[in-house]
Amino acid sequence: MRDPAAAPDAAVEPAPRRRRLEPDERRAQILACAIDMFGERPYAAVSTAGLAQRAGVARGLINHYFGNKRDLYLAVVHRMVTLPRIDDMVVPTGTARERVEASVNWLLDTIAEHGNTWVKVTSHEGVGNDPEVQQILDEADDAAAERMLLMVGMADSAHGAQLRALVRAFGGLVKVAGREWIVRGTLRRDEVHALLVDMLTTLVSETMPRVDSGR
Repeated sequence: MRDPAAAPDAAVEPAPRRRRLEPDERRAQILACAIDMFGERPYAAVSTAGLAQRAGVARGLINHYFGNKRDLYLAVVHRMVTLPRIDDMVVPTGTARERVEASVNWLLDTIAEHGNTWVKVTSHEGVGNDPEVQQILDEADDAAAERMLLMVGMADSAHGAQLRALVRAFGGLVKVAGREWIVRGTLRRDEVHALLVDMLTTLVSETMPRVDSGR
């Protein structure tokens, strides 16, 4: 005779086991959660305990992969400003205007991928005036300038240093326009696109040739 206290015949569905991730996958998962959290909240309001809870990991794993919160933030900064490998991008061809259009689309796609976090990182929100953050951003600006010159067909100029400086100055406009679009909502993407295309077209068709010719 069946014991009435026994479990019913229908088996209880066991809770799904958490999938074991490889170290690189786990690190990427934690970093993705950190990117979201640093975009949503001020730096001081992000805790490693809260991040561990969101990522579904033990807090010790964050320390294992990234060290302390500041080190994790530096990893986020690196991720926000890291460009795709040159082998993974298609250098635009066509007229100067077509190259500019493609370059601006690439810039706006980069900004849109992580929106608020990109704006905060590039405008020195977060840890404030930190020399290590500044070094990362400076190196990223140099790399982006090199990439932009390649995309607009002026990478081989003998006046590369001056042209890179012009692109870095243009980069300041990109950051301000990105804030107006992403954070303030005062400009739409298409309006930011038109602004940057106009400015970069002038830079490429008028200012850079003057510098390149030594005039």
